[in-house]
Amino acid sequence: MRRRLKNWYEAYIGKVIPRYAFFSVIFCFVFNSLIYTGTQIIMKDAKHYDLSTPFDYSVPFIPGWVLVYVICFGFWAANYIIITREGNEDWFKFATGDYLSRVVCMVFFILLPTTNTRPEVTGDGIVENIMRFIYFADPATNLFPSIHCLVSWLCYAGIRGRKIIPLWYRAFSCIFAIMVFISTQFTKQHYIADVIGGVLIAEICLYIGNHTKLYKTTSKIFGKINQKVFGDIIYDREEEQEYF
Repeated sequence: MRRRLKNWYEAYIGKVIPRYAFFSVIFCFVFNSLIYTGTQIIMKDAKHYDLSTPFDYSVPFIPGWVLVYVICFGFWAANYIIITREGNEDWFKFATGDYLSRVVCMVFFILLPTTNTRPEVTGDGIVENIMRFIYFADPATNLFPSIHCLVSWLCYAGIRGRKIIPLWYRAFSCIFAIMVFISTQFTKQHYIADVIGGVLIAEICLYIGNHTKLYKTTSKIFGKINQKVFGDIIYDREEEQEYF
């Protein structure tokens, strides 16, 4: 059964996500959702603080930027998959930094619950309706730090300096991450402090993931899960993969 499952994986999913990274990359998104939604539930009745500054009040509300805000979910998925292909060790260093960043976010969401006052959305166009949906589905809580900005910067930082990835795509990832920062401001989803906090936490946690041995624990945990499911542990691919 395990051999059959392993062969099926390699024939289909394995062409996109290396087997050693599958469960850990899925957990990146699961853990993010647990932290974000879980703390919203826990802190629902707590006092929330508005950290708006004069700069935040001066930024206009431009609902069209919600398109970037939404499209970035696809950007995250694409770049995380690309990073899984950098090799077992590099991937688990990145994943460790990713998990650590969510733990830091959880601490802030609990100790410093934040909120803001959202503008009224007028008009009945496509972007206005998307903006209304975002406001409805995502309450104005858990603003600092901005996970949108944090994850977008991780998507760039995770491939920064990787020459095997085309320069144009590395440049695009940096530019798009900055566009996400801008979108959080024009859609009034976040303060400027949330952007800065997200980037700083991303850099610090990624540094820890890359410069400590914590990633070995992460690799060992998911290696055991891989062994349970597939019957073996895949440590790395023999050769670096072509990207695009």
